[in-house]
Amino acid sequence: MLSEYFPIAVFLVVTIGLGLVLLAIGHLIAPSKPEAEKASAYECGFEAFEDARARFDVRYYLIAILFIVFDLEIAFLFPWALVFDAIGAEAIIAMVVFLAILVIGFIYEWKKGALEWE
Repeated sequence: MLSEYFPIAVFLVVTIGLGLVLLAIGHLIAPSKPEAEKASAYECGFEAFEDARARFDVRYYLIAILFIVFDLEIAFLFPWALVFDAIGAEAIIAMVVFLAILVIGFIYEWKKGALEWE
């Protein structure tokens, strides 16, 4: 039984080893005294004009949540589409209900104006 996990163990050892080797090479090659210009703050070619902890608009979070919801929807649709021929009518109805609930939520967000960016 443990022999089945041997390829995974080899993969983990190789990836950890490669990561450590690449980090060591980067540490050895990196300049020890960076120039002042390279160490300065950089934001789109000019100095930062705002605090990094500035408040974001709530609509940003709403759009991010919508993205996650529809991303998860696709994650559920792929396996369902792969076994579409083998599943019964109950599974098809369940998926239609699932998609209908998501569409209703999307229409609600759209009508409330959460997707409008001013």
